[in-house]
Amino acid sequence: MLFSCNDFLDEELQGRYTSQTFYQTSDQAVAAVTSAYNSLLFNNTNNSLWVFGDVASDDAVKGSLPGDQIDIQYIDQFNVLSSNSQLLKIWQSYYEGISRANNALYYIPGISMNGELKARLLAESKFLRAYFYFNLTNIFGAIPIKLRPPLSQEDINVPLNSVENVYGQIEKDLKEAIAVLPAEYSSNETGRVTKGAALGMLAKVYLFEKKYDLVISSVISLDSLGLYGLVPLYRQNFEATGQNNQEDVFMIHHIRGSDPSLGNYLNQYFGPRGQDSIYNFGYAFDAPVQNLVDEFEVTGEGIPDPRLDYSIGRPGTKWINGENYKPTWSPTTYLNKKHIQPFSEVSGAFADGYLGYVYLRYADILLMKAEALNELGRTAEALVPLNAVRKRARESYLNDVNLPGYGTVPADLLPDVPLGSQQAVRNAIRHERRVELALEFHRYFDLMRYGKEAAEAALSGTNFNYENNRYVPIPLLETENNTALH
Repeated sequence: MLFSCNDFLDEELQGRYTSQTFYQTSDQAVAAVTSAYNSLLFNNTNNSLWVFGDVASDDAVKGSLPGDQIDIQYIDQFNVLSSNSQLLKIWQSYYEGISRANNALYYIPGISMNGELKARLLAESKFLRAYFYFNLTNIFGAIPIKLRPPLSQEDINVPLNSVENVYGQIEKDLKEAIAVLPAEYSSNETGRVTKGAALGMLAKVYLFEKKYDLVISSVISLDSLGLYGLVPLYRQNFEATGQNNQEDVFMIHHIRGSDPSLGNYLNQYFGPRGQDSIYNFGYAFDAPVQNLVDEFEVTGEGIPDPRLDYSIGRPGTKWINGENYKPTWSPTTYLNKKHIQPFSEVSGAFADGYLGYVYLRYADILLMKAEALNELGRTAEALVPLNAVRKRARESYLNDVNLPGYGTVPADLLPDVPLGSQQAVRNAIRHERRVELALEFHRYFDLMRYGKEAAEAALSGTNFNYENNRYVPIPLLETENNTALH
C-alpha cells in the first residue's frame, strides 16, 4: 500500500503534555525527577544489573532451565555478540534514566517554584545521571555522554567518549549534587537521594579510578554526617522489616500494588523453581555456585560464617518460609536469598515484592576505606574498618535468637585479620568484599577493577580474556541508530 506520510507527521500530539507544556509547576518538577528514579527499579526484566554483577562473575550462573533466557547464558560464558538482548535491555533502561534526568535538568530551571526545592531536584537528577553512567561505562567502556534532551540531531547522535571522560562527568555531577543535597529527609520522602548517598557513590567512583586519597576524604565526609553505621544483625539488611536502617547509604525502593508495577520482580526471578515448595512460582535465576559457598569461612568445629546462610539457600537448612530447603529448587542446588521475601509477604503477587535493593551499604563503605588505606601503604590502619565488618558478622550469635548456640560466639569464628604484608591484607579485603557483599551485584565489577590477573584467575572456567572481554559490545541496535557511531 502506497501513501504519503506528511499528514501523519504533521498531526498534533494526542497526549496531555509536551515537553513545552509539562514543565510548568512545582508538582510537575517533582514528578519529572521521580520518573528518573523509576529507571532504577527492578520492576521488570529490563534492569539486568544482576546479570552483569553476579552471573558474569564467579559467584553465580544463569540458573533456571537450560534454554530459558539463553542470552544470559552467553554472557555467563563470555560468548557475547552485539545482538545479545541483555545488552540492549540495560542500555535502553539506563539511557532512559539519563534522558529523564537530562529533561529535568534542562526544563526545571525555567519553572517558577521554591528555590530550595528546585536546587534539590536538580541535585537529585545529577546523582541519578551519575549512577546510570557509572554502571554503563563499567559494562560497556567508552559510551556516548548525553547531557541534554534530544532537541537536535547532535543531541541524539553522540559519539563515544572515553571511560576517563565519562568518569570526569560522573565526578562533576556527584560533586555538584553533594553541595546541595540534604543529609536527611522527612519520613514522607524516604528513598530520595541524600548527601550521604552522593558521598558514598563518589567514594566508589574514586575507588574504581584508584584515587585512594580521595576515597578516604569522601568516607570521612560521609562519616562526619553522623548518620551511618553497621546494624547489629547482618540479615536485617535483606528483610522488608529492616529497611531504611542506618546501614542503608543508597537504597532503591519498590512499592507493591502499583499500576503500572513498581514492585520488585527479583522476588520471583530468584525464587525456588518446582512444585515442592509453598513458594512454587520462582524461576531460580542468579543461582549461586559451589565456589562462592566455599569462600565462606568455617571453624574447626564445622560452624560456617553466619553470612553464608543469610545469603544462600542450601541443602540442610531452612528456607525463608521455614520449610526444609530442597536442592531440586535450583540447578546448582543453591539459591540467592537476599532479594526474596517470605511467602506471607508476597502471596499471590510474587513478581510484585516490596523489598528494596541496597546498592550502597555502610559495610561496603568500610571495605572501600580499608582497601584505600591498604593501597596507600597504611596497612595497620586498614585493619580497623576491615575487622569491624568481621566483628559484626561473627556477633550474629549475640543478636540472632534463631542461631543455635545464641548468646555465645563460637570459638575461632571469623577472628580479626592480623597485621601482615600489604598483599596479605589486600587478599583479606578482597575475600571480605566477596562474602560480605555476596549476590548484591558487585562482584564482577570488583574483578574487573582488580585487573587482568585476578579477573582471569577467577573466571578461568569460562571463555573470558581480559583484553577481549573487559567490556561488552555496544548493542547492535544502538550502532545502527546512532549515526555518530558509524
